[in-house]
Amino acid sequence: MFSKEESKRIRQEFWTSFGQEYSRKWILYNTQIKEIQLKFSFDRKKAMISLDIDAEDEIIRAYYFEKIKSLATILRSEYLPEVILDEEYELPEGKIVSRIYVPLKEKVSINNKNDWPKVKTFFVENMHQLEMFWLEFKDFITA
Repeated sequence: MFSKEESKRIRQEFWTSFGQEYSRKWILYNTQIKEIQLKFSFDRKKAMISLDIDAEDEIIRAYYFEKIKSLATILRSEYLPEVILDEEYELPEGKIVSRIYVPLKEKVSINNKNDWPKVKTFFVENMHQLEMFWLEFKDFITA
């Protein structure tokens, strides 16, 4: 077990090394739609990339989710074959968002530096595909 401080230092070290190795500008929160963010997630149990729809208004969240859901066949066939669409994904703090995501199938831990190379490769390959999808269909999703 790591102390809280050690765990924080390890997380910072991972994200710093990831940014140094892959210094490109990712879209992430810069989708230009405040309710939609692209995210990297990596903790002690799993890694994933996601597109989160986080709207206070459930109607807005459902609207964006339905638009993306209507593109699911294209998303899977041309971008991310393993993508999961979850209209009501519960975050650790109990908040519900709609999440379109790809998990790394292997169990990994941010505290295990041996896992870092495969997670970094997974992030780069899959987030690139998610960004390409977003850029291609953003106008349709937000119309």
